[in-house]
Amino acid sequence: MNRLGLTDWNGPVMRRRLARRYAAERRFRLLGLGAVLLSAAFLAFLLVSMIGQGATGFLRTEVRVTLDFKAAPLLIDRAALAGRGADLALANAGIPAHLNAAATTAYGGEGAGYLSENSWLDVRDAVRDDPALLDGKASFWVAAATAIDLAAKGHGTAEAKAAYAKLKQAGAVRKTFNAGFLTRSNSNDPTRAGIWGAFKGSLLTMIVTLLLAFPIGVLSAVYLEEYAPRNRMTDLIEVSINNLAAVPSIIFGLLGLAVFLNTWQLPRSAALVGGLTLALMTMPVIVIAARNAIKSVPPSIRDAALGVGASPVQVVFHHVLPLALPGILTGTIIGMARALGETAPLLMIGMRAFIATPPDGFTDPATVLPVQIFLWSDEVSRGFVEKTSAAIVVLLAFLLAMNGLAIYLRNRFERRW
Repeated sequence: MNRLGLTDWNGPVMRRRLARRYAAERRFRLLGLGAVLLSAAFLAFLLVSMIGQGATGFLRTEVRVTLDFKAAPLLIDRAALAGRGADLALANAGIPAHLNAAATTAYGGEGAGYLSENSWLDVRDAVRDDPALLDGKASFWVAAATAIDLAAKGHGTAEAKAAYAKLKQAGAVRKTFNAGFLTRSNSNDPTRAGIWGAFKGSLLTMIVTLLLAFPIGVLSAVYLEEYAPRNRMTDLIEVSINNLAAVPSIIFGLLGLAVFLNTWQLPRSAALVGGLTLALMTMPVIVIAARNAIKSVPPSIRDAALGVGASPVQVVFHHVLPLALPGILTGTIIGMARALGETAPLLMIGMRAFIATPPDGFTDPATVLPVQIFLWSDEVSRGFVEKTSAAIVVLLAFLLAMNGLAIYLRNRFERRW
């Protein structure tokens, strides 16, 4: 204070106070920046570790084997290869015995052990596609055994690494992109396992979830915000919705088991039941997001629409909902992304079955990516470790795509007033 009773802004006391304020602001900014950098570091560590471990899951080790079909012909009628029963005919033609004999001749007594137990399927597919291979000698690149595959990727035992070095010196081994991992379904053999069946099951489950949760959730939010009277019943409904959004997901699995399977007798392990269960879990999230988006629309928009003669329904569907749509879609896709990563409720309704063929419809037996990852992580074979990480990479890519879609839709439908 100066002698007139006013604050002396240039005095030493005020300068110290201002210095402390500026120092506190700098500390707050540094803490905020540190929090952002720490979050980015954890995210980068997660992505790098998953991609580093899962990258080898997209590779496949193959061994070259030469078969002489003139010296040792297959027991098959060539005419059978032209029909639908080609796979069955080739399965009974003795390909495994021919393949093991050729590998033993080429690589010694342990040659047959260098090949995967289902490597004969590669020969079957090649012969089915080109029956002319049966007219003479033909070289095939077939799946290597899990031990050889791990040795080729820097893992495995010393014995397997020595066998791999022997094959590599002979030019009889190679690593290629494992397209089958993206196009096949589950298998007991890690060299034949793929994620297409689980990916398709996830897609069908998400379709059912979206078709049920989105319209019901949005309409519920519209009613609660625009039409519902303010009384104890409405307050009870709002509290219930908020509580349901925080209920552990396994509870919804128990509800789906009790209602959809035991009461309605719907097919077990089907995308339909999984979608119904996840819709129950996702719907409260969509209702909350939609209500917040509707609340954010200024009341002047409603007043202006009513002032020019629009009915209450026209105000909602022609003015309020279009303006609230970006927030609704963003909340919906975030809720769907959460549902995509759920495992516990789907385990409760039986979607942990071994699915060897992709589902053709919503009522066919199916599994989803998170459950497939859970099942592979529990396998004994070392070859499933990299498959688990590779499946996690695919799931993360799916989630990033959904969040990217949310950002695009928000920007696409966003309107300024």
